Amino acid sequence: MEDYRRIADRLAEEILTGRLKAGERLPPQRVFARRRRIAGSTAGRVYGELVRRGLVVGEVGRGTFVRAAPVPSGRALAEPATTAAVNLELNYPSVEGQSELLAGGLVPLLRADVLGEATRAVPATGTAAAREAVAGLLSGSGWRPHPEQLLFAGNARQAIAGALASLVRPGGRVGVEALTYPLVKEIATRIGCTLVPLETDREGLLPGAVAAAHHSAPLAALYVQPTLHNPTSATMGDARKRELAEVVRELGLPVVEDRIWSFLHEEGVPFAAYAPEGVHVVDGLSKRVAPGLTVGFLVVPEGRAEAAAGALRSGGWTAGRFALEAGTRWIQDGVVDRLVADRRADAARRQRVVAELLDGFDVRADPSAYYAWWELPSPWRADTFTAAAAARGIAVTPGSAFAVGEQGAPDAVRLGLASVPVPVLGQALRTLRDVARGGP
Repeated sequence: MEDYRRIADRLAEEILTGRLKAGERLPPQRVFARRRRIAGSTAGRVYGELVRRGLVVGEVGRGTFVRAAPVPSGRALAEPATTAAVNLELNYPSVEGQSELLAGGLVPLLRADVLGEATRAVPATGTAAAREAVAGLLSGSGWRPHPEQLLFAGNARQAIAGALASLVRPGGRVGVEALTYPLVKEIATRIGCTLVPLETDREGLLPGAVAAAHHSAPLAALYVQPTLHNPTSATMGDARKRELAEVVRELGLPVVEDRIWSFLHEEGVPFAAYAPEGVHVVDGLSKRVAPGLTVGFLVVPEGRAEAAAGALRSGGWTAGRFALEAGTRWIQDGVVDRLVADRRADAARRQRVVAELLDGFDVRADPSAYYAWWELPSPWRADTFTAAAAARGIAVTPGSAFAVGEQGAPDAVRLGLASVPVPVLGQALRTLRDVARGGP
């Protein structure tokens, strides 16, 4: 009898070379067995091996389908690569005139005397000018960090890693929303901690879920996105934040608050204002300014600076001096504020396109956010819809990328709205709308 792995190898080659295309349905196992003149049990093992390799996905009652692409093990380390003509996975905002605005802040740094200083090493505490500038940038709505609370990382992802590494020992448990920022899953793997998915509603994390998880087995920390949660856009109201602050204070639970998208939301007090003694705030310049020359910010509670700075140093996550100097000048010159205003207007314009073209579908999106969470109509599944979109040259992110734990991934996709021109976005949404209406 032919070894099932050899049959799986041949099918895998057909998938990887494109002879079996993304979204294509494989024959039922009994039909496959008859055609190959193999036992039904062998056919089952072939299909199981393809599922294990991430090449196909089985859907109860519907069959087995070729996935959009095999998922590489290190995917969460970087933004997903794709050859799709329209990439709605990436989400880097850019507005007209941005380069001209940024160039002005860089010109002084290119003088020989200034460049020498700007290319020296810098500690995790940055410079006095950077701390003052960023403290002012992050201030508002009843909260202002003290400059001495600020540390700097290469980007916001590294700030998250540094905060968690300083708080959680290997083997520790970190509570997160059941749908969370995908890179946090990779960070958790690298520092050796376990993510615990916590229940949410339309307003975000449920405080009762935090308490229940901690009483079941102690949590070492909590990672949360209270404002414009990625991917659902949920934003906590003040009452929810107060309730959550009471819970974490009672439990003595440190919190990492991710505010990387919060600059788009003009109102609302940061969660850190309600529990300043235990909240580590992560923010940065990548979404406000540009992804290629950025700095991550980490605001730590009193008495936590040394431990967090040590984690940033040991991970190699401290900021580069040139980027720090450039970012400081952009903040001081008002360039960042102008870019933020432009991005807010741009995000609102793109959300209006979403609201118009996906009207009638179950789409969750804050009017100020740069992404939308589309809960797909039955009988669509996230993997098959992603494959169908890819077949039409459009890359979207399936819900499984955000799901934590072994719970079933939602049949939803996230649409990143920031990285393509508005007319291209509109055409892509029309195509996706037609795909969803047509059924798998």
